[in-house]
Amino acid sequence: MDSTLSRTASTARRRRRLTNRIKEELRDLSMQMTLLNHQVGSHLDLRDADLECLDLISRYGPLGPTALARRAGLHPATLTGVLDRLERGGWVVRTPNPSDRRAILVQVIKEKEEEIAFLFSGLNHAMDTVCADYEDAELLMIADFLQRSAKAGRLATDELAGN
Repeated sequence: MDSTLSRTASTARRRRRLTNRIKEELRDLSMQMTLLNHQVGSHLDLRDADLECLDLISRYGPLGPTALARRAGLHPATLTGVLDRLERGGWVVRTPNPSDRRAILVQVIKEKEEEIAFLFSGLNHAMDTVCADYEDAELLMIADFLQRSAKAGRLATDELAGN
């Protein structure tokens, strides 16, 4: 009986260590991505929030300013400043919303997306190399883990924001 309890306790400790290692590695990944984004923004003369909004518009756009502010976690007045800078820099255009004449949509200018993609090409190439070491089933599991981790992050963010 004592050996069963000892094995259970050992298994629980190992599991906690592995889970903590994953959390630490995710924190490191987050920091590295923040640093990379900062470098990309510096090369493009964009603030961090500007680059984040460009990414959101590129991925989910065209978006209305309210939807973009919500996704970016920015106050609408702050977002107005971001959009003004992006429009002046030639990164985005504001166009009328075809389904609501009073509203506008923001979209990224395609040629500008290519500039951003070029600066992320080193990471993309490195990630291709990393992924080449894994079997398809492992890649599916990693993708699922990352998707679920991102969802956990969104839920924690929403909770802190009081949503």
